[in-house]
Amino acid sequence: MNKDETPLVVFAGGGTIGPVTPLLAVAAELRREHSDWRLMWIGTRTGPERELVEKANITFRAVASGKLRRYFSGRNFLAPFMVAAGLVQAWVLFGKVKPSAVVSAGGFVAAPVIWAAWLRRVPVHIHQQDIRPTLTNVITAPFAASASVAFEKSLADFHKLKPVLTGNPVRPAVLSGSRDKAREIFGLEQGVPTVLAVGGGTGAAGLNILVTGSLPVLTEHCQVIHVTGRGKKTTAADSKRYHQHEMLVEEFPHALAAADLVVTRAGIGSLSELAALGKASVMVPMPRSHQVENARYFADRSAGLFLSEAETFSKQFGDLVVGLLSDSERTTGFSKEISKLNDPSAARRVAGLVAVLVENKDS
Repeated sequence: MNKDETPLVVFAGGGTIGPVTPLLAVAAELRREHSDWRLMWIGTRTGPERELVEKANITFRAVASGKLRRYFSGRNFLAPFMVAAGLVQAWVLFGKVKPSAVVSAGGFVAAPVIWAAWLRRVPVHIHQQDIRPTLTNVITAPFAASASVAFEKSLADFHKLKPVLTGNPVRPAVLSGSRDKAREIFGLEQGVPTVLAVGGGTGAAGLNILVTGSLPVLTEHCQVIHVTGRGKKTTAADSKRYHQHEMLVEEFPHALAAADLVVTRAGIGSLSELAALGKASVMVPMPRSHQVENARYFADRSAGLFLSEAETFSKQFGDLVVGLLSDSERTTGFSKEISKLNDPSAARRVAGLVAVLVENKDS
């Protein structure tokens, strides 16, 4: 069988990191099980996903995309034209590369790619991560051949596809971090608690303000690794205990390994990685978004602390974080309960569903 005849699996997602990380885990599993299969990724032109995808040695292509917002915005008027352009670009690309299957976990760039796949009669698998169904998954589900979900509640949301409850895939690389390596990379002090603050691949301005505003309190008691997001570098107090980075890729697993407490948004991809590592966390979800339901789900199970961004001030935030670091019983409880929400077989199970589509199409 020559290269052009080997199965090609196309992953679609980007704009933010949320729909990217679980698909990278599935890609790694497919590569392990089917080393001769080809992998391709279709994402956005300017999103943070390209760097992660190319680091994973997956061919990357970008198409036009228009964000499908649930709220009123003048940019919604341009979105249909961008989506149409992306659909045409994906349709042309699929005519050339002839994929065996397309896989998506949401993200606005995935919609035109999935519709192009349907027009080309390429089977599609969608994965629902969040508690609330993503808009992209809702509008593309009628064009999908199969589905998987991270939580039991989502089975009813996609019942027509007879979805499989798999849990949420986690990238293997996340599990390979080293606390000693983190000390080298970030210049961390030994014996001083470490807080990792991260707002996702595109950053989170509100979370950044909370963190930087509380630095006088935090750096007195701990050291902080702060991932601000690309283009969101902040002005902060000069302290050898504060380590600011716009984005971490290869270094990120080591930052996670070093963290005694993680301050995070509540994208389910991030929370799934924390569950796999058993990390105690403070969740500050993006206001009025699907992240609020995610954070409530975890907090209701004592798997982390839920804070409202709008109702929390920097001094209060700093005192709360310092208090948690000194309350080992509470943080150990968070760690124990969040670990229960991880399914280590998720990537293998989702990859198996994708493989069924590929084998049925290419048989």
